Amino acid sequence: MDHGLRRARLAERLGEQELEALIVTRLPNVRYLTGFTGSNAQLVIAADASAVFLTDGRYRAQSGHEVPDVPRTVYRQDYPQPLVDACRTLGATRVGFERHGLTYEAWEQLTDRAEGLELVPVGPEVERLRRVKDAEEIATIDRAQGFADRAFDTVVLGGGLRAGVTERVFAQILERAMVDAGAEDRAFDSIVAFGDHAAEPHHHLTDRELVAGDLVKLDFGALADGYHSDITRTVAFGEPDPRLREIRDLVAAAQRAGIDAVRAGVSTTEVDAAARSVIVDAGHGDEFPHGLGHGVGLEIHEAPSLRWDGGEELVEGMVVTIEPGVYIPGLGGVRIEDMVEVTPDGRREIPRATKELIVL
Repeated sequence: MDHGLRRARLAERLGEQELEALIVTRLPNVRYLTGFTGSNAQLVIAADASAVFLTDGRYRAQSGHEVPDVPRTVYRQDYPQPLVDACRTLGATRVGFERHGLTYEAWEQLTDRAEGLELVPVGPEVERLRRVKDAEEIATIDRAQGFADRAFDTVVLGGGLRAGVTERVFAQILERAMVDAGAEDRAFDSIVAFGDHAAEPHHHLTDRELVAGDLVKLDFGALADGYHSDITRTVAFGEPDPRLREIRDLVAAAQRAGIDAVRAGVSTTEVDAAARSVIVDAGHGDEFPHGLGHGVGLEIHEAPSLRWDGGEELVEGMVVTIEPGVYIPGLGGVRIEDMVEVTPDGRREIPRATKELIVL
């Protein structure tokens, strides 16, 4: 991945904002701009695209081969003084910092040492660049989703859902299958919800056992080279309540409408409305309480957000989820989720795992 090109694009944005440098402290943003995969690092980048990479002694060797093209500072306990020193090395006095990437305590520590610097709070500039994925990023997301698809086929379609298995144990089986398929890890804490637990959109795992007639909601994903995948499938263990079949068909129709609305130039609020209106018209608007979807990349939830408010325009290269759901307390719930790439001629659905209602 061309990290130098990414830094150059960010540097252009700094010039437009009359900043001489930006202190980048959020790790996903540092990784995006440098390729560094460790747990502690910062980057100070100047408006001419020159930069200083900073980390602690644990990552001296690792950063040497992961970030060979940026001068490094390896510090001990005097942080954040090295950030101030890096700004001075780059000749910057008007310096931005990620206001969403510093705690109040860290901001206090930085400002206490920033004599001679004008510190300017800056919004999610790197995240704005990250919204649009390049070809290599999309290929990596595809690979991550492939691991999840294979796990679904192996574990779900292969008979892993059996009477008596608990949500907690099945989540472990599913996550193990993704790693066995080649994933570096799970993308997030998997959601496995049996029966009426599926009425909770973000259900936490319990020791509830699977019984005949349960609808099973599975929200999971895999990690590949730092990039995430995200998919939700709802299957049945034995014949489900007819009301749940109706809800499943409704959610499937809403998802289809949402996916069909995805294309470059369309507002995220329009895409949300395309799916949400199907559910609202069926009288279940109150049972669809969350946004339609979100961007996916180095973080499992990133820009853009597909909601009924605060819309932005979809752009070619974005990867977003389309995940409508209907949740009825005491009965159960259904969510169907796929990642979708915005392409020059519309959209491409990334997951290959079937989304038909499978009765096991």
